[in-house]
Amino acid sequence: MASIFSRIIAGEIPSHKILEDDRFIAFLDVFPLVKGHTLVVPKIETDYIFDIPDTDLGDMMIFSKKVAKAIDAAIPCVRVGVAVIGLEVPHAHIHLIPLNQISDMNFRQKKLSLATEEMEEIAAMIRAKL
Repeated sequence: MASIFSRIIAGEIPSHKILEDDRFIAFLDVFPLVKGHTLVVPKIETDYIFDIPDTDLGDMMIFSKKVAKAIDAAIPCVRVGVAVIGLEVPHAHIHLIPLNQISDMNFRQKKLSLATEEMEEIAAMIRAKL
């Protein structure tokens, strides 16, 4: 069964896309910790990030860096944090989270509930900085 991320990649489920190429996609997390919380996902369905071949994993980090720089330029924050949890969806992904304080990266905190229009505004602000 395809993961929810594979279904997003296939266009079966809508997303607030930030950047996409032939191997990776970045889109806003629908359950963000903070505004601008973005996921970077490989298009090949791999459950565990450390099962991704070295070259592809390096390229995924370079792709993530480009997205993180755009987030940093678009969203007021001290820096963009990086997290790999890997338990919530069986498809490898990187969380890019705008941080103003360490607690912004607390995955136990209540997630934001943002309107579709606001999510699209945030995505557009980030895309504009790419």
